[in-house]
Amino acid sequence: MDHVNIDVVSDVVCPWCYLGKARLDQAIANVAGEIFVTVNWRPYQLNPDLPPEGVDHKTHLAAKLGGQAAVDRAHDMLTGLGQQDGIAFNFDAVKVSPNTLDAHRLVRWALTEGPQAQSKVATLLFKANFEEGRNVGDHAVLLDIAAEAGLDRAVIAALLASNADKDSVSKEIEMARDMGVTGVPCFIIDSKYAVMGAQSVDVLTDALRDIAKMKDSSQIN
Repeated sequence: MDHVNIDVVSDVVCPWCYLGKARLDQAIANVAGEIFVTVNWRPYQLNPDLPPEGVDHKTHLAAKLGGQAAVDRAHDMLTGLGQQDGIAFNFDAVKVSPNTLDAHRLVRWALTEGPQAQSKVATLLFKANFEEGRNVGDHAVLLDIAAEAGLDRAVIAALLASNADKDSVSKEIEMARDMGVTGVPCFIIDSKYAVMGAQSVDVLTDALRDIAKMKDSSQIN
C-alpha cells in the first residue's frame, strides 16, 4: 500500500483549520485501503503577540476584521460550512482569544504517544474552542484535554508549568513563515507539495491519489 505523509500547519483558534481537519479526515477515509496516510500537526500562531491570559474575543475579532458586521458575516458563513462538515460552531460561546503557544506545546507532546493521540488532541482543542467556548490557553482546560486524549495528566502538568519546548515550538512557527506559509491551514504532503487553505474533500482526496501515483511512477522509473 502507498504511504503518504502530511504535515498540517495550523492554529487551534483558526476556524478554517477546524474545517480543514474535518475535510482531511474525510479525504483520508476516502482513500482507506488504497493509501496509508500519516498526519503530523505543526504549529502556527495567527496572534503570537497576545498575552498569556488572552484578550476579550469579541473586541479582538471586531478590531481584526473591521467591525462587528464583518464578524457576523464571517460567522454566518462558517456556521453554514461547519454544518456540512459535521462541526457545530458556537461562536457566541467563545469569550477569550488566547495565546495558543501552550496549546501547541500540548499537541507536540501528544505525538510521543503516536499520530493518533496527536490528532485526538488537535480535535479536542478545536472542539473546546469553537463548540464549547473553553479557553484553550488555560492550563486547566489543556490538562482536561490531555487526560481525555489518554495522556498522563501529571506529566503534562509538570511540562506546562515549565518552559519545555517553548523555544522549539516558536522556532518551528518561524520556519513555517520562512517557508512562505502566510495563512493556515497549509497541508504539506511528503515534504514536497503544499495545499493551501481549507480545500474541499474532493480536492484533498484527489491530491492524495495524485501524489501516491507520482510516487509509484517514480519508483518504477
